[in-house]
Amino acid sequence: MSCKSTKVAPSVDFDHSCSDSVEYLTLNFGPFETVHRWRRLPPCDEFVGARRSKHTVVAYRDAIYVFGGDNGKNMLNDLLRFDVKDCSWCRAFTTGTPPAPRYHHSAVVYGSSMFVFGGYTGDIYSNSNLKNKNDLFEYKFATGQWTEWKVEGSLPVARSAHGATVYNDKLWIFAGYDGNARLNDMWTISLQDRDHACWEEIVQSGEIPPSCCNFPVAVCRDKMFVFSGQSGAKITNNLFQFEFKGHMWTRIPTEHLLRGSPPPPQRRYGHTMVAFDRHLYVFGGAADNTLPNELHCYDVDSQTWEVIHPSFDSEMPSGRLFHAAAVIQDAMYIFGGTVDNNVRSGEMYRFQFSSYPKCTLHEDYGKLWENRQFCDVEFILGEREERVLGHIAIVTARCQWLRRKILQARDRQRQRTKQESSEERDEGAAGGPRDIPAGNRPSGMQPLLEVSIREAEAQPFEVLMQFLYTDKIQYPRRGHVQDVLLIMDVYKLALSFKLSRLEQLCVQYIEASVDLQNVLSVCENANKLQLDQLKEHCLNFVVKESHFNQVIMTKEFENLSTPLIVEIVRRKQQPPPRVYSDQPVDIGTSLVQDMKAYLEGGGLEFCDIVLLLDGHPRPANKAILAARSSYFEAMFRSFMPEDGQVNISIGEMVPSKQAFESMLRYIYYGDVNMPPEDSLYLFAAPYYYGFSNNRLQAYCKQNLEMNVTVENVLQILEAADKTQALDMKKHCLHIIVHQFIKVSKLPNLRSLSQLLLLDIIESLATHISDKQCAEMGSDI
Repeated sequence: MSCKSTKVAPSVDFDHSCSDSVEYLTLNFGPFETVHRWRRLPPCDEFVGARRSKHTVVAYRDAIYVFGGDNGKNMLNDLLRFDVKDCSWCRAFTTGTPPAPRYHHSAVVYGSSMFVFGGYTGDIYSNSNLKNKNDLFEYKFATGQWTEWKVEGSLPVARSAHGATVYNDKLWIFAGYDGNARLNDMWTISLQDRDHACWEEIVQSGEIPPSCCNFPVAVCRDKMFVFSGQSGAKITNNLFQFEFKGHMWTRIPTEHLLRGSPPPPQRRYGHTMVAFDRHLYVFGGAADNTLPNELHCYDVDSQTWEVIHPSFDSEMPSGRLFHAAAVIQDAMYIFGGTVDNNVRSGEMYRFQFSSYPKCTLHEDYGKLWENRQFCDVEFILGEREERVLGHIAIVTARCQWLRRKILQARDRQRQRTKQESSEERDEGAAGGPRDIPAGNRPSGMQPLLEVSIREAEAQPFEVLMQFLYTDKIQYPRRGHVQDVLLIMDVYKLALSFKLSRLEQLCVQYIEASVDLQNVLSVCENANKLQLDQLKEHCLNFVVKESHFNQVIMTKEFENLSTPLIVEIVRRKQQPPPRVYSDQPVDIGTSLVQDMKAYLEGGGLEFCDIVLLLDGHPRPANKAILAARSSYFEAMFRSFMPEDGQVNISIGEMVPSKQAFESMLRYIYYGDVNMPPEDSLYLFAAPYYYGFSNNRLQAYCKQNLEMNVTVENVLQILEAADKTQALDMKKHCLHIIVHQFIKVSKLPNLRSLSQLLLLDIIESLATHISDKQCAEMGSDI
């Protein structure tokens, strides 16, 4: 079930009032829009409005409103309306005095009005009266009335190419260009009461973005995001987030993105960014003299970027800048912009989002680590013999070095248990006291497996364990050298334990955290730990022309060990030749890859629970089941079966073996790809087993609605009958009747139950008309 063939299905919510039966599954059988599909919609005709760029678009109800911009010769102040249902263009009705023609202004929607602020006005054709504005206009959608807000008191400096958004009943303005310099100030004004509104400058804190213009802003999860833009020599592809409540900026780090994983988009300006669900979508702009047309997506929860691959039937927009974008329901609309050869565009494109609930795999395993429930191994660490609890299943799936340690410890434990049992038998024969043999103790009394690791201290080992469970480690806090030194200890362990992915993560974090204040501490520690790659990075950092004088004047340099001082001086005098390596970097395996291999047989020797499906055993791992399912978590915590076996059902229904394996794939590594017939069995599984969200359910519903074919209709008919999914059964019978010649040749038809064959005959009889019956009767 690839992304390219999937369609958008309506979102699915749990109905906790329903029983465990799947009969509550309601399906809609098309037509749906293909996920990640670009569609070219009717362009704006010249008699309605000119092709343009540097304009704004906003969405209100089922329409897109386009205001201002320039057509290459003149600035504009017309207001166009595009109806997304009819796909039709018209000029919006207006009355009153509109804003003067302008471009690089901003427009937002609040309530039933559009607000336009600032921008660049004048006559670009004659190059006269050109100036930035700081005026504020309101357009009421209901009446078409334009009104200028006359605001008393302090005003933001006049500007264009700024960012604007609405949050908490206020308009927020950030940065832009005032005609002489780029800005990075922030202002806000309440939009609730026009008579008492006044502008207020916001005191910003944290990692404030550099002064910039021609950038987009978007609000997601109560935060405002700013990506790239024109900021002179400082132009970067940084993503910044602004907390409205504390007025605090944070640069979102990218050091956790491993080589080989999708990087952030190139630095650019004149692009768009919109928010939908938990994602930010960046399109277009000018990126180092190119006009890219990939769509980049940022996941706010996982802090990762990806390039969205369009569906196979997409009509892709060409690269462009100074276009504008807005979101209506579950689609993004892009209009206009400057395309190749400085040509203005009048094109409208629609992009279909996907809106599946997020994958909670990493979060669920992270909670298992934090809660330390169902731990079955205790690591004894370092000289002080500090103890850290863990779960054999996760650790052995992720780290081969620790897996060998656990197997060795388990062998020693079994030898001890065997020896103790032998001694107890001897004592029993001699009439002495008898204890319960360790091997026959109830599961709640099983001793923890003790694994001694002398080369690891507790604090860095706990960071390493956090990585095994989540694929992440905490990013060092700015200015906290102890955080960086801790990651260096973790890096040393990653090298010893041969965890390539963690190695790369540590190196990227440390190198990104090295600064003038901590470089000598990091260098000395790298020298002590024999971490040559990091030491090399620090030495190169110190001898840089812009760093050297500042570093050698510090107190830390005076206290540096003599051999390191000698190395620094010699390197400054005679830098070594640069060595370039084109060897691919081994970034190791991810949590998803490791858990997949574990389920497919790699973890068989560590299974500690047996799942029974119609009497057939399937070994599994308690900790993994408990981490991903509140049903199993409650069972193992409160009433664990003494024989270590659990019967599997979904309510009163026993799923097929194939569907059960699909569910295990979802539990172990978050996989949602499955045949449609499995989806019928598993639709109620998230409700019954208490998964963290309804991601599996949403995929099951969409899978069923879009992927029933002649080839699989009989399998789905059987599943629908068994699960009492009546509307799906009806849909299958409809397909069978209308495609009966093809269906009749399928080998599975002969293996259907007698009752299902009677249902097919009855449906055929209902479908055949009286005329057809008469024709058939005359042939007899």
